[in-house]
Amino acid sequence: MADAVVEFLLLNLKQLLLYHVDLLSGVKDEVESLHRELSLMKAFLKDSREKRSEYEYVRELVSQITIVAYEAEDIIDTFVTNAAMQKARSTVRRAFHVFDHSSKLRNVAKEIESIKVKVKEIYDKKMFGIQSLHGGESSHRSPPQKRVPMVEEENVVGFDDEARKISSRLTNGSEELEIISIVGMGGLGKTTLAKKVYTDSSIEFHFYNRAWIYVSQLYSRKEVFLGILDSLSLITDEMYKMNDEKLAGELFSHLRSKRYLVVIDDVWTMEAWDDLQMAFPKTATGSRILLTTRNTEVALHANPEGLPHHLRFLTHEESWELLSKKVFRKGICPLELEDIGLQIAKKCYGLPLAIVVVSGLLLKKEKTRDWWKKIANDVSSYVARDPKQCMDVLALSYKHLPDHLKVCFIYFGVFPEDFEIPVWKLLRLWTSEGFVQKMGQECLEDTAEEYLEDLVDRNLVLVAKKRASGRIKTCRIHDMLRDLSVKMGSEEKFLEVFKESAQNHSLSPISKYHRRLCVHSHFLDFITSRPFGPNVRSFLCFASEEMELLREHTSFLHEAFRLVRVLDLKYINFPRFPTEIVQLVHLRYIALSGNFRVLPASISKLWNLETLIVGTKSRELDIQVDIWKMSQFKHLYTSGLSCLRGPPAKTRKDNADPFVRRNIQTISTVLPDCCKENILARTPGLRKLGIRGKLATLVATNGDSSLFDNLAKLDNLETLKLLNDTFPLPPSQCQIPGLPQSYKFPPNLKKLTLSDTFLDWSHISTLGMLPNLEVLKLKDYAFKGTQWEPLDGGFRLLRVLHIGRTNLEHWNASGHHFPRLQQVFLKHCSSLNEIPFGLVEVSSLQNIELFWPTPAAAASARIIQQEKQEGDIKDNVFKLVIYPPDI
Repeated sequence: MADAVVEFLLLNLKQLLLYHVDLLSGVKDEVESLHRELSLMKAFLKDSREKRSEYEYVRELVSQITIVAYEAEDIIDTFVTNAAMQKARSTVRRAFHVFDHSSKLRNVAKEIESIKVKVKEIYDKKMFGIQSLHGGESSHRSPPQKRVPMVEEENVVGFDDEARKISSRLTNGSEELEIISIVGMGGLGKTTLAKKVYTDSSIEFHFYNRAWIYVSQLYSRKEVFLGILDSLSLITDEMYKMNDEKLAGELFSHLRSKRYLVVIDDVWTMEAWDDLQMAFPKTATGSRILLTTRNTEVALHANPEGLPHHLRFLTHEESWELLSKKVFRKGICPLELEDIGLQIAKKCYGLPLAIVVVSGLLLKKEKTRDWWKKIANDVSSYVARDPKQCMDVLALSYKHLPDHLKVCFIYFGVFPEDFEIPVWKLLRLWTSEGFVQKMGQECLEDTAEEYLEDLVDRNLVLVAKKRASGRIKTCRIHDMLRDLSVKMGSEEKFLEVFKESAQNHSLSPISKYHRRLCVHSHFLDFITSRPFGPNVRSFLCFASEEMELLREHTSFLHEAFRLVRVLDLKYINFPRFPTEIVQLVHLRYIALSGNFRVLPASISKLWNLETLIVGTKSRELDIQVDIWKMSQFKHLYTSGLSCLRGPPAKTRKDNADPFVRRNIQTISTVLPDCCKENILARTPGLRKLGIRGKLATLVATNGDSSLFDNLAKLDNLETLKLLNDTFPLPPSQCQIPGLPQSYKFPPNLKKLTLSDTFLDWSHISTLGMLPNLEVLKLKDYAFKGTQWEPLDGGFRLLRVLHIGRTNLEHWNASGHHFPRLQQVFLKHCSSLNEIPFGLVEVSSLQNIELFWPTPAAAASARIIQQEKQEGDIKDNVFKLVIYPPDI
């Protein structure tokens, strides 16, 4: 952890010295000296990585460096905050504060001098330590190679017989509702077994209505019911406004006449089942509820007459099979490693979680007998005593992570149990926290995604959902692993989690060295206790339900957390925009919600800000923030119709333009009027752009040009959303006449979304000519017309096609039109008579999903499925999903 602390402090000092030296008046020399001294400490930290676990003396030095770095960070950040406030004061007010300001300058200079003495003392000790411990090891390491994001499906071993037993109980027996429970200790594979059964084709066929929901220790009935409704594709915007009782009624009403299967994963208490069972009708339809729990008492309470299924441990043979699959994939274990591998597998005592974690360690280095013997000895010492002590195995896994992944793994502790984490949000947080280091010309967010992929490969993070592109959309972490991250985070003084009522903590000040504060419940209690964290750098709240913040509590932020860098209060509704946050000059990441109509210009003073996420209940949002003054700014996410202003003055449109912001990667979503040259020409690094409003304005020509022409200059743009929002008029009355020619689209566009554009199908040939298009999402009424006849040679790279509501009746398609198509999703295409049989020719096609198709379209899709599975080369990859399946 010391490595990450020092690395971030050095980066922070460098940015201050390069870009904000005016705020260091009187202490610049001391700051430069501190930068030099800490750079030497950074070298020591690199050279000592392999020695820390062996020598107490080295660990003590590392601990001292961490404390000194934290102290230096606090002094510098406090000084910069005071200097920024002094600079912002009027001349008269500044005169009244001059004594106060000068006094703080003198105190800071003294404290920096004392830190320099400590750093020098550590450096002197380091020289002796390095000379006696270094052993000639090199501290230079080559950076990891960049690779295409890829997530391998988890291997399942030893559950075939278990799955058959569960499947039989689900599909046979009484027609009355039955609750079947899988019971076992944590890490034994209850969820894995349930998922294997849930995704089995015979179960999918037997239960047309299926849903999966995680519950865990802390849960919200409303979120559980919403999750089930969403899993059943029944969710509507109105449902988010309903209370839990009404949602339970909606779910009960839908399921009453259906045969359904609902998996309720990770139930901890009898009260949790009592809270949820009201939503499930006890009708004689053959329905089942599959429940997983660690507690036999919960299972017997849910069904006193049915015996729970106690999940067994893996045999030695199964343990070795699982270990082999995780380590060697489809390869074979070398003979010289087999005996040691069998020992390792045996010492895991049949616990799948322990096997998965140990396999991650085995993959860390080259497959040698010495390395495997070392792991075998560690596994024996941690696991042999008691298989329930898996936390020790997980801790071993953590200790073997590279330093840059350690801090990322611990960070998962800030999220609540079983929280499905949006990857885009996680990556933004990691970069804002300073966990991701620049590697060559690679974007920080891309490097962060590689970090996540690495954690997934090491079986420390689970993939929840994937994007159409195959990249990870959401992820989660197992409860046991999350417990480990919280435990290590507390020990490393990295984070502090408040779960109970804050009144329990009101007499205890926030720890001086805990840099991240996370509130998972009782947020209002926490705020009213008037928390004070002068050294807190990140404040995050993940309330189980949205809550309104009273006006008198909106000013607590700048009073309690003056040095905060990350502020995530997306789940809290502010009655007004908290303008006081502009005093928090170190902010890099802001996520807020409320009934905001304006983003005030004063936010421009936050020169460190990288990510701004604003959710508003207002339909329109006036962005008065001058992002062109913010040199570090990267990502803007807003809801509503947002108006973004260009630079305040006319300047040259070349590389010398002082307002060009190559850092900006995301703007979502803005009005079409904002797509002017003086805005888009200054965001050449833009990768994602969302445009919402009257799109006719975007494509309308004025002479020989249109606003859309400015998009062609965005060479880095990969994702584009065009949403035709014409309220109060219906989009059908404000349709756009056509699409611009293909050369006017961004040249490297990979993903395009259209909605409510009411284009004629003849215009889609333009999209087919986009050379790099991989994902095309045609949302509701993107196109109109009864017939689509694609042209040969188009859509050469298209892999994913979504079509929403449309009056399309006939669609012709074959391998000539979509040579690389992998996935087709059709939703509410109520007029389409047939899925093109020519799709059989597309060898890359993996799945077709139809939601509420016509019976004729469903029948034609089943013929395609039959052909794909019974052809000359049997296609076991292809999958057809039809909802509802009885069409």
